[in-house]
Amino acid sequence: MSLVHKIGLTLIKSVGHITAKNLLGHFGSAEFVFSATLKQLMEIPGVGPVTAAEIVNNNALKLAADQIRFLEKHKIEVLFFGDDNYPRRLMECFDAPILLYFRGSVDLNHPRIVSIVGTRKATDYGRYLCRQLAEVLAAYDVLIISGLAYGIDVTAHKESLLYNIPTVGVLAHGLDRIYPQLHHAVAQKMVYNGGLITEFPLKTNPDKENFPKRNRIIAGLADATIVVEATLKGGALITADIANSYDRDVYAFPGRVNDEYSEGCNFLIKTSRAALINHAKDFVYYMGWDSVVSKPVMQIQLPLGLCKEEQQITEILQVSSARIDELGIKIGINQSKLAMHLLNLEMQGILIALPGKVYKLNQ
Repeated sequence: MSLVHKIGLTLIKSVGHITAKNLLGHFGSAEFVFSATLKQLMEIPGVGPVTAAEIVNNNALKLAADQIRFLEKHKIEVLFFGDDNYPRRLMECFDAPILLYFRGSVDLNHPRIVSIVGTRKATDYGRYLCRQLAEVLAAYDVLIISGLAYGIDVTAHKESLLYNIPTVGVLAHGLDRIYPQLHHAVAQKMVYNGGLITEFPLKTNPDKENFPKRNRIIAGLADATIVVEATLKGGALITADIANSYDRDVYAFPGRVNDEYSEGCNFLIKTSRAALINHAKDFVYYMGWDSVVSKPVMQIQLPLGLCKEEQQITEILQVSSARIDELGIKIGINQSKLAMHLLNLEMQGILIALPGKVYKLNQ
């Protein structure tokens, strides 16, 4: 598909991500969408006469051509849904944007990606936790995602840069500006060790309604989301809820019961929407990343009567802990059968289930 048609499709106001995916699924390409007749367009579910007329009679392609000149000048990459360069984790999300604009130097399919979010009014406690996270995670080859907002977000980016961790900011506006302007210098450094990403085209202002949309990308790009500090109302809890809806892991640091900026974290933990972590090392443990340090393989006595798949599971876990999806791939069985085998091994006391769908041998 041509770039101008891809971008043009996203510039039609009445065509959202779901409608765009329906159109592409029916016509096969953005070029064919723009060459379709009113009658052909109205045969698509969700496309009424108003939307069909807007597709046929619009200047989206001209606007797209104007944008491309800016994108090329500033080396901004266009990531289109389904293309090889589109983030795989985000593609799994039901409401993933059809197109993203990315300016940066990092692989968005990095092996380990963590989102760090929190209040815009970070306390010394929150800033300390961000420093601790960066200090610990620097040894584990991670990519840090946040929203470049005041408070915890920008602190997470700054600490990542300090410890030479690649970090990506998800923006609620176009890449022709930085908001807040105070973070412009940080954003420039991030381009060379991470990047900036947005679903919003050029000339899009950081309007209030854009931030919840931005939060789903923060959650969708990552394996797990860590909430450092948060009030009961705010973007951090929205991001945590979205991450839960994507079946991604969520973790939160607890705080004192009378601290306003820990109320959100305590609520997430209390309602089982997030696993409690007291230290960054807890997060590494729950994610099963301690296996980066080579350890001698311990042979354990296994009871007789284990089936072939259960023997394979124990052999894999003798080397290191593993997530359930990793076990499924290595053994080659579906999740429902794997879950039965894991439950059987757990009931026999052979393995332990950890938060984050991680399993380890009970040694």
